[in-house]
Amino acid sequence: MKNPWLIIGVILFVLIGGSVWYATVVSKFNNEGVVLTKHLKGNPEATVTLTEYSDFQCPACAQFEPVMAELLAKYGDSISFEYKHFPLIQLHPNALLAAKVSEVAGVQNKFWEMHDKLFENQDIWSKSPTPNKYFIQYAEEIGLDLKLFNQHLRSSLIRDKVETEYKEALQLGFTGTPSFLLNGQKMNIATYQGFIEQVGNAVNPKINLNGITKATEKLVEEEEAKDVASTTN
Repeated sequence: MKNPWLIIGVILFVLIGGSVWYATVVSKFNNEGVVLTKHLKGNPEATVTLTEYSDFQCPACAQFEPVMAELLAKYGDSISFEYKHFPLIQLHPNALLAAKVSEVAGVQNKFWEMHDKLFENQDIWSKSPTPNKYFIQYAEEIGLDLKLFNQHLRSSLIRDKVETEYKEALQLGFTGTPSFLLNGQKMNIATYQGFIEQVGNAVNPKINLNGITKATEKLVEEEEAKDVASTTN
């Protein structure tokens, strides 16, 4: 009679080998067509660089969006702005999936369209125990290929990109969102107006910053005493 333990060992070897092979095939399939890019706005050749580490489920990040729009409208030709991920998963359980959704949209050249959808509808999907149904809806609305969308949501390349940027933010010493680097240096932000002034001074130290538009003035008035980078938001 053959050794039963030998037979069991062979069976286990085949099963484990088969599982590894299958996982490799699935991973390769999910990564097909995934090309990762930086998410830039403004002037990519500008000498002034501004990098935001953000969380799609963070209310302070959503509140910051009109300020960023104002800033880019005013200084876009003089700034290279890059968006990066810092999903605070301990506070925001849907943030990691939202970050991956935006990257999946980016594969189809629709990162900024999804970025805007996620922030505009933050109050809806962020409170849902099943946010994916909303993410699929937004994907349809911005014209994504849904088959590719669902395939790439399982991409290890996209998962790794988000995790890498998250770890990068931690290594920089960031603890809240939104957090910013201006010309590679951490920004200390107490008010919206202070943020605008720091960027404006980097663009042109002699610039007159009194001409803030009405949209930003309103935010300045509402948030002047707030620390907009606090994780308590």
